[in-house]
Amino acid sequence: MFERYTSDSEVTRYLGWARHNSVADTEAFVSFSQSEWERSSVGPLLVFTRDSGRLLGSTGLLLETPYRAQTGYVFARDAWGHGYATEALGAMVTLAADLRITRLYALCHTGHRASWHVLEKCGFEREGILHGHSMFPNLSTNPLDVFSYARTLGG
Repeated sequence: MFERYTSDSEVTRYLGWARHNSVADTEAFVSFSQSEWERSSVGPLLVFTRDSGRLLGSTGLLLETPYRAQTGYVFARDAWGHGYATEALGAMVTLAADLRITRLYALCHTGHRASWHVLEKCGFEREGILHGHSMFPNLSTNPLDVFSYARTLGG
């Protein structure tokens, strides 16, 4: 993870967590991930290629209530533009529906056009702008605006 994407300043530019400066930072994230899985039986997931098993990035679900979850994704730079994010997000939609989650949402920095495209391609609707809502530590020390995207599932 550290070598593939968590330490890459371009990959982490629009993320809500700081670029990892050491393997210890990535190990702390793995520990957090394990605790999420123990708490709610969902959490971050790694994404690998089917053919070679090469690590591409990660996605997952953050269960907030039994009916609402947040999702997102991050991919190594050499995985961009190959449809992996769309495929991973589609898998999260399917997983959320299987778990009877009725609201799946994602937040997206207003300047991250590639991410808007993936969300919209996967049937998420832009609900609006949340002003000064989220920290993007790789861009600013102040909370920045985000687009709120969501999909309503089953129910």
